[in-house]
Amino acid sequence: MKKKKIVVLTGAGISAESGIATFRGSDGLWEGHDIMEVASPEGWHKNKELVLDFYNKRRRQGINAVPNNGHTTLVELEKMYDVSIITQNVDHLHELAGSSHVTHLHGKLFESRSTLDPQLIYPIDGTELNIGDLCEKGSQLRPNIVWFGEDVPMMDKAVEITEEADYFVIIGTSLQVYPAAGLIHYTKSNCKLFLIDPHIPSGINKNEITVIETSATEGVPQLMDYFMKIDSKE
Repeated sequence: MKKKKIVVLTGAGISAESGIATFRGSDGLWEGHDIMEVASPEGWHKNKELVLDFYNKRRRQGINAVPNNGHTTLVELEKMYDVSIITQNVDHLHELAGSSHVTHLHGKLFESRSTLDPQLIYPIDGTELNIGDLCEKGSQLRPNIVWFGEDVPMMDKAVEITEEADYFVIIGTSLQVYPAAGLIHYTKSNCKLFLIDPHIPSGINKNEITVIETSATEGVPQLMDYFMKIDSKE
């Protein structure tokens, strides 16, 4: 019997429980920096050292982070379901937990890429990426992060995955960042929708989406129990 397809869209909320601070604070700044200074092509061209330092700090923060119960329960779901994760997060906690199918919409913190050829992508050994670190063609390496104003190269793949979902689960995201927030509109008409977050975004229709108003570490196990109950009745 074919396994049912679960597609999970994760945001900063699930990583925050592993001690990774969300980038954007309540004042709209990231670590005291205007977003465009550290997460835009304009910021990169203006001050490469500042941008590199910003992401070096993020790596130093994230390298010792470990997956939490939300991450590991998603791995457990793979025993019974076909699970694909689409994440807005740039950390590697889903992979560390053992998830098999992870699509990163906004890039990967522990990778660099060539400023000359975007197809040249390299793992970062440790936490540091600095001025003078070059690709094989001799150009400066930059963080492999999708910055504001840049295309989201994995979006088409994410849409294809979403269109296959029997269950579409949103965890720890405000649904304010596009195009990721628009993925919900690509689900099938009979797809069951779920949202796990202690802070429910405005505009959510609870008649259309099953809401679990709690953290990922508590909510994902609750969701797993829910799936097993509803599937046992079918």
